[in-house]
Amino acid sequence: MNLANRHAFFEQLKANNPHPETELEYSSPFELLIAVLLSAQATDISVNKGTRQLFKIANTPQALLDLGEEGVKPYIQHIGLFNSKGRHIQETCRLLLDHHDGEVLQDRKALEALPGVGRKTANVILNTAFGHPTMAVDTHIFRVSNRTGLAPGKDVVKVEEQLLKRIPKEFLQDAHHWLILHGRYTCKARNPECEQCIVEPLCGFKQKTGKGKVRGDI
Repeated sequence: MNLANRHAFFEQLKANNPHPETELEYSSPFELLIAVLLSAQATDISVNKGTRQLFKIANTPQALLDLGEEGVKPYIQHIGLFNSKGRHIQETCRLLLDHHDGEVLQDRKALEALPGVGRKTANVILNTAFGHPTMAVDTHIFRVSNRTGLAPGKDVVKVEEQLLKRIPKEFLQDAHHWLILHGRYTCKARNPECEQCIVEPLCGFKQKTGKGKVRGDI
């Protein structure tokens, strides 16, 4: 995909959704951090179902630490891997209080030092909570980047590097959300809705769905 097509690609996504946002519900960087920790191998819907109630009674590191692992469990037990996530939440709260006065820092190294926080999670926090032009490559962004030809790569780090180089700077801040939402609702893994896709004319996917086309499985 050349520069002109990449620019047109994001112009279309922007026109369709001028102000994209995460579907995780939060009201502070700390709430977002907890929500993202819970979202690994889980849907945003299931996370929101738990955090809506959890954050009403505990939405600070000290409050969650006081609630304890067993106290948190009833709110997150419907979420996959809830036992390990519950432990990570407690350890994260303790580290934030011990080393950062309970604050979530705008610092990649500090974020990645927290239990359960890897590069992708740190990028989500930096982008969504603090407005940094980062790219958190999840399964949706990885698929869309490769399938469309926007930023091909064999692993998530390579795709992230390519996206940061290839996305026009004016779109980089919101690109993370546009690509996730596009992959979640249109450019799906098994049945991409190419016939309804607003960027289909710019896409390099060879197995497009729709009239006279075959379905892909990527």
